[in-house]
Amino acid sequence: MPDETAPSSDETPTEPMSLAAIEAERQRQLRLTPPDEDGTRQIGQNYQPALTLLRSVQGFAAAALRDIGRVREVNQDCTLAMIMTLPREGSDVPVGLFVVADGMGGHQGGEVASRLAVQTVLTGVLERLVLPVIEDGILEALQPLMIEAVQEANAAIWREAQALGSDMGTTCTAALVIGHGLYVAHVGDSRCYVYEPGGLRQLTTDHSTVGRLITLGQLNPDEARDHPLRNQLYRTVGQQPQIVVDFVYHQLNNCSHIVLCSDGLWSMVDEKAIEQALQHSPWPHDVCRELIALANLAGGDDNISVVVVSLPLDEGQR
Repeated sequence: MPDETAPSSDETPTEPMSLAAIEAERQRQLRLTPPDEDGTRQIGQNYQPALTLLRSVQGFAAAALRDIGRVREVNQDCTLAMIMTLPREGSDVPVGLFVVADGMGGHQGGEVASRLAVQTVLTGVLERLVLPVIEDGILEALQPLMIEAVQEANAAIWREAQALGSDMGTTCTAALVIGHGLYVAHVGDSRCYVYEPGGLRQLTTDHSTVGRLITLGQLNPDEARDHPLRNQLYRTVGQQPQIVVDFVYHQLNNCSHIVLCSDGLWSMVDEKAIEQALQHSPWPHDVCRELIALANLAGGDDNISVVVVSLPLDEGQR
């Protein structure tokens, strides 16, 4: 007698199933296989669960790499890329935290500032988001969480600078991914991009003299790379007792990648080249290495930091 629980050969899908089709298949199996006394269901030897028919082009993955470049003697950048799955009642929550900090203030100044920024942001997110979620607590509002994490980093660096008699500071671009939402807190001229069907899109605004001129429409973005004031920042983390933090929220429904980077990358490599690197490999680590190589080939004038995040895509989304 044929096994009713296994799809016949002419029913076997040859293309990725939609979510509606997967749910219909699940309901069909529920009708065909009532549960035994112990609550389990019998399935045929050749039955293939509908979910296995989905195939992914890429998944949720990330890499963070930094390089000293070809000119500097010290690497004052600091990066973080962390992906985790948090248990919640009903369904688990995938979460990613990504940070780029580009330090300034000389040896033992910029290095300390950028590392403190990353450590403080990480601690704030772990204490106020991750631990409460694991303990089934209420999910805190994410905009104030991210802003306050960077403000706490500012306070920590300011205290350290006062103790050491230093003028250390850093940029800080921190991105939190939860589901299809991207939450970015930002100070300085490191950047956060998303890669969508229309191309690479910069979400953050550079807190530099050149960035302000671009915002005011007095300078073309293409001219910024070679402008003599391109490195002059008017807002950084740790060089004032209080700081205003930019916040950006972005829906990731049509996004395949997120890129965070220091100016050591974006000032050396144009956006078209970044797009091409994202297309060359599904592995974020490979893309990071290619982008760093391109920045060094273009001169490597500064420390180079990049975080690349790939987002889940099924075959039908290519």
